[in-house]
Amino acid sequence: MIKTTTIQTPIGEMTAAATGDGICLLAFGDRYTAASDLAELAKLLDTRIMRGWNMHLWTLRKQLKEYFRGKRKEFTLSLVTPGTEFQQSVWRELKKIPYGSTISYLEQAEHLDNPKAVRAVAGATGSNRIAIIIPCHRVIGSDGSLIGYGGGLEKKKWLIDHERKYSGKPVEGTLF
Repeated sequence: MIKTTTIQTPIGEMTAAATGDGICLLAFGDRYTAASDLAELAKLLDTRIMRGWNMHLWTLRKQLKEYFRGKRKEFTLSLVTPGTEFQQSVWRELKKIPYGSTISYLEQAEHLDNPKAVRAVAGATGSNRIAIIIPCHRVIGSDGSLIGYGGGLEKKKWLIDHERKYSGKPVEGTLF
């Protein structure tokens, strides 16, 4: 069973979902694919979807509140992330990007020992269903530009600025 609920954040409503094993979705409410992501998850996990809460969603809500207050820099949540081996490797690499930092898609591909796979890495990054927790917002263009974020570039900029503010790194700079 996938339980799904809505969580309010300073940058908008988010749809959250979890199985008994962990969080499987965290998407901005205005993200057009949240409903299709849920349907795909139900199919991949061979289960159904029901509105409600479980212990993973309560923990997620608590940790998100701490994150948005600048008190949490790392999440300690169980995650359920069905995907290909390649997607899994990209998502694991995303979780290694330090709070308050950014890297380019090329750097991410290089970390995976596959510098020619920039487009594939970008595609796998874009297929991440667990925003913020798997921090795909920390990946930017090689020229420092903000590109490719399912929640929208305004939210991506907000998240990067928020993390820089609480990490002690400069908010302004060559990025934007």
